[in-house]
Amino acid sequence: MDEIGFGNLKLIQKPEEFCYGVDAVILADFASKAVQRNGSRYKRAMDLGTGTGIIPLILSHKTLLEEIYAVEVQPDSFNRACRNIQLNKLQGRISIINEDVSKIEVNLSDLEGSFDLVTANPPYMIGGAGLINENKAKRIARHETTADLAAFIRASAVLLREKGELFMVHRPSRLVDICEACRKYKIEPKELRFVSPNKNAKPNILLIHCVKSGGPELKMLDPLYVYEDNGNSYTDELMKIYER
Repeated sequence: MDEIGFGNLKLIQKPEEFCYGVDAVILADFASKAVQRNGSRYKRAMDLGTGTGIIPLILSHKTLLEEIYAVEVQPDSFNRACRNIQLNKLQGRISIINEDVSKIEVNLSDLEGSFDLVTANPPYMIGGAGLINENKAKRIARHETTADLAAFIRASAVLLREKGELFMVHRPSRLVDICEACRKYKIEPKELRFVSPNKNAKPNILLIHCVKSGGPELKMLDPLYVYEDNGNSYTDELMKIYER
């Protein structure tokens, strides 16, 4: 069990399987800032591929969202996410669902069009690409196995109300795939922010904000740098995101 900050939140995770990283934290902050700017428009959120529930937990701290749902396919991660919600006494705001993102249209049809905001941290690697981890939990978290990138975007389109908003973290190498799938499912990319390890490194993460049935216009946001030039300490912006 780790003390993760954010109002003394605690998180149960299993290091030999999969632990959250900076990408989940910056995604939660990215979405939270939109809620903070337009709070009255956002009451209900969904997190796809929640793992042990880190993004819903941070959203509960940084926003006044009334209801936060989350979907996780792996039974062990789902159980830990449920325990994390209970541990932090957030049962009244956060609900975890054990489901495959690719089956949301069929199995969670009662939730269709009912969310103001969706966050998604899909597996980054195309199924079968790169080195395949022998640990099943890590393999499912990192590689497209049951649900691919398009399935996450399709599920977002199903869950979001008209003009509802999707916030996603992914790799720059998948940007074309992301935009193609978003247009296919009528979720328009509106803001894009690249994230680099430092000012001298190429981006290795992207944050993208999309709107269901939104108009065609993409705004490039200032880049986000994770580390100072010394490579050892977080930048001031990262420290603020982590609330340290």
